[in-house]
Parts: sequence; structure tokens; C-alpha cells
Amino acid sequence: MKRKTIDIITLGCSKNLVDSEHLMRQLEEAGYHVTHDTEKPKGEIAVINTCGFIGDAKEESINMILEFAQAKEEGNLEKLYVMGCLSERYLKELAIEIPQVDKFYGKFNWAELLLDLGKAYHEELHIERTLTTPKHYAYLKISEGCDRKCSYCAIPIITGRHVSRPVEEILDEVRYLVNKGVKEFQIIAQELTYYGVDLYKKQMLPELIERISEIPGVEWIRLHYAYPAHFPTDLFRVMRERPNVCKYMDIALQHISNSMLEKMRRHVTQEETYQLIEQFRKEVPGIHLRTTLMVGHPGETESDFEELKEFVRKVRFDRMGAFAYSEEEGTYAAAHYEDEIPQEVKQARLDELMSIQQGISAELSAAKVGQSMKVIIDRLEGDYYIGRTEFDSPEVDPEVLIERGEQTLLIGNFYQVEIISSDDFDLFGQVI
Repeated sequence: MKRKTIDIITLGCSKNLVDSEHLMRQLEEAGYHVTHDTEKPKGEIAVINTCGFIGDAKEESINMILEFAQAKEEGNLEKLYVMGCLSERYLKELAIEIPQVDKFYGKFNWAELLLDLGKAYHEELHIERTLTTPKHYAYLKISEGCDRKCSYCAIPIITGRHVSRPVEEILDEVRYLVNKGVKEFQIIAQELTYYGVDLYKKQMLPELIERISEIPGVEWIRLHYAYPAHFPTDLFRVMRERPNVCKYMDIALQHISNSMLEKMRRHVTQEETYQLIEQFRKEVPGIHLRTTLMVGHPGETESDFEELKEFVRKVRFDRMGAFAYSEEEGTYAAAHYEDEIPQEVKQARLDELMSIQQGISAELSAAKVGQSMKVIIDRLEGDYYIGRTEFDSPEVDPEVLIERGEQTLLIGNFYQVEIISSDDFDLFGQVI
């Protein structure tokens, strides 16, 4: 079995995961047995799909490559291939530094791997994937790349210009996935709101989501990674009118101080940000907003950070993540600003911000006690079934824990659940 087994290891974001799933389908068509993120790789070949976004992610990718390079040296692996964002960005350097890797591929030329294995790429399978997620949900990537030039971000350097997928191709993929049992779609891109501008000369996200929502079998659609400037406001109508479009928006705001927004090259002001949030909540009653914020960007003063804390307290985000600035070579910030804020100050600000949010999250969760909510069941873990509401995305958001008891719940099915208690992040419920 080992001789026809390939292990694929995916690091980084869900966009990488989609690439791995497409590659897995092609390899299976070529006659391989493919495993994904197994505890102990078993194959003769390993493919590592790397992340190159920030320092920690790059370090994780390098360590994983070195671990497999050692396995190859010890005779436990015949071939080692590396693809993805880190590989795209540092192709030549990596090839010199880690010669044990048989070949490095970038983010977009992974199909060459099949040719190097002596196999053909099957174009007719280009929308097909081998899902690594539970079979009831999938990530749906609608575009690649990003035309935004935020000061701190290396993504445009790695992925290049924004390239939208044609609407009909995306709809075909949704139908294909529905036929495989997928009920819930996480719509992802580097930047959702720009979708369609390159192909159709206008923002097409509202129309695309509306058309996906019309496909029978699509029960939930959730939107990830929007940008606040020039937001396509017709999306409010779609979210309000379509019951299968979750009242959930993941929109990275990064900061609120005007001075920081300008330094970050975000092309949006504090006033516009507050207005957009107010518009969301007015136009889509009950919407849950997820955001990501950054601390420690060059030039962030104590006063800027105080504004950011006040913003978090005032807006009371339903979901919030934050990270500390890390200098990325090739970015505007690396070329024009000095990374002068000490790491311990960045970490202290990060901890303080997340502590404020923890209190807010606990209060918002407690407010749900007594409510009846529609919940999808993801898995059984110990004594609990673990599910999510429409306001929760897999991996990153709170979950609903339902005591197993005598009942049998079906994974991937929806249930009406009464929320009976909560903690800082998760909810506890019982099926009605």
C-alpha cells in the first residue's frame, strides 16, 4: 500500500485547503491512495502545502519541511514535494537551503506535480475535490489574489493581482458539492468584495451569492474576508431576503485610529468604518460581525491603541481575532517604516485587547441563554455532540455542546436547540 500512497499536509488557511483538495482528487484519479494531515504519514511520497503569510506561519512551514526532509534522509520517505505560499515566495532560496526536497512548486503551478509523477492532469475534473472537511460543509474559493496594497500584507506579493472565477464555474462547483452531500458553504477569497471587478467590470458578490442561494440543497452560505472600503451594499438586501444566507460577515477592519488606517494604507476612515457597522446592523437585523484587528503596526502610539480599545468596547463584535504586527519583507511597511515597537509591548497590547473581547464574548453568549436556535451537528466528541449556529464558522468560532445522553443525533443534520447555559465562548444546549 505504501508504494501507492501520498500524504498531503496542509498548513495555513482554508484557501490552501481548497488547493489541497483539488490536488487530492487529481491524484486519486491517477490511481494513488491519498491521506490528509495524518498523525503519522504512511506513504512513499509527501506533499507539503505551505503558508507564508506571517512569521509564525512561515516558521511552522519550515519546521514541517525539515521534519519530512529528515524522514527522507532516514529512508522513511522516497519523495518530498513542497507547494503553496511559502514556496511561491521563496522558491529559489528554499531549493538551496533544503536540497532534500525533490521539487518546490509555487501556489499556482501544482498541476506540474502530476506531470513530474508521470501522470496527466484531468481538466474535466477541475471543479472536483476530495473533501477533507466533514462532508456536510465545504469551503468555496471564488477568486485568487488581491489588488489592495495594505502596508503590512505580503499576500499581493505571493498571490498577485485579483483574479475572479467565472460565475457559472462557481455555480457548477456548488451543484457538484451539493450532490456530494454538502449543505453549508463558507465563501472565501483573499478579498470578497472585489469579486467580479476584473471579469465583469463591476462588483458581483451580491449577484453571485443570490444565485448560489437559489441552488436546491444549499442550506447555509457564510461570507469570509471582506474589505470595508467600497463595500457592495446590495449584499445587505441579499442577506436580509435570503433565509439560507447566514446573517454573518467576516470583515477585517485592522484598526480604527485615522492615523493608523492611513499608515496601513486601508483607504477607509474611522467615520466610514463606524457608518458601515451601523449600516450592517440596521439593514441586516441580528447580523453577527467577525473582525480581525492588528496591534503594534509601526507608528501605533498609546493614544492610537486607546482608540482601538474604545472601538472594541463600543462596537461589541460578536467574533473578534487579533494579531501583532510582524514585518514582512517586500511590503510597503518594511520599506518605509521602522518596526520600532518592542515585541513585549505588542504582546501586552494583544493580550489586553483580547481580554476586553473575552468579556464581551461572555456577555453576548450569556444573552443567548433561553433562545431556540438552528444548529448543525459537526461531530461527536466524548459525551457531547458538537454543533454550530448560523453565526459560527468552523474552526474559528464558538460551538454548541449538546450532552449525548440517550439521544442519537446525526452528523450533518440540523436540529432546533434550546440554549441552556454558556461560558466565555461556547454555548450548551438541548435538542427541543
